[in-house]
Amino acid sequence: MSEQLPDGPDEGHPIAAGLVALVGVGLAVGLILGVVVLAGTKVLGFGGGDGSGGSTSERSMYLPKPEKTPMESGPQITLAPGASSTPGSGDPSADATKSSKPAKPRKQISLSAGATSAGPMESFNLTGVYPGGEGAILQVQRFEGGAWTDFNATGSVSDETFQIPIQTSQPGVNRFRVVDTDGGLESNEVRITIG
Repeated sequence: MSEQLPDGPDEGHPIAAGLVALVGVGLAVGLILGVVVLAGTKVLGFGGGDGSGGSTSERSMYLPKPEKTPMESGPQITLAPGASSTPGSGDPSADATKSSKPAKPRKQISLSAGATSAGPMESFNLTGVYPGGEGAILQVQRFEGGAWTDFNATGSVSDETFQIPIQTSQPGVNRFRVVDTDGGLESNEVRITIG
């Protein structure tokens, strides 16, 4: 008859040994992460310590305490235009307010072509700039039979610029322009010779 030897610690309870190992690894990882977070807070200056961790005790932003404004000369801001003074009445501050308004820039679409000539069905780009036209959809038009007609190409404006690829087999000089589909603003025309 053979004697049965007692099982070793690894052979008798593999689940318990695995759990002990898992807890040990978790503690080690937690300890490492805790040290990293603590070091990061010291470097970045977080925390309510005494300020000796390398950061100065100076405040980064100063907000003065509110004080009442003296009302010796009346209100500093007028909510209704022309309520207390009107332009041309001799009040220089009212005249300066009216004349300092900047004129609205006139929107304009500037169009150019990537080539002056191309072969039939050879691709070329219509590119341009449209200040203030962010997100606008531009319809390409071609001059045919004495009138501008929609061409089968559109593009959108991004960062105030656009690029629209074009292909055509119409021989000769082709005149193209783009039109803002919402506002109807038209660009200058460009001429491309096909053939």
